[in-house]
Amino acid sequence: MRLRVEFTTEPFDLDEAPAHAVVAREIVTGAQLDAVDVGPFGNTAEGDADRVLGAVDALLRRSLAAGATRVSLQVNVIGEGRQAGPAHGEGDAT
Repeated sequence: MRLRVEFTTEPFDLDEAPAHAVVAREIVTGAQLDAVDVGPFGNTAEGDADRVLGAVDALLRRSLAAGATRVSLQVNVIGEGRQAGPAHGEGDAT
């Protein structure tokens, strides 16, 4: 399974990247993920589920330790293995 993670860390500083943002970016760029895109207000990365989830764990722990007061993230399943609807046996029980 492949995942895409989108995240931001706060508080923002428009003059200089705060330590928590630098740490978060170092984690995703060093995690052997695909399609890493870092920017001042949002970051995305894609890759194998295990690598993405490992990076998310490290990102949360280390960016909070570096002073982040909020981390917003979204994780989506992409690519192979994705089905158009709920898997058999999942969904509405009505």
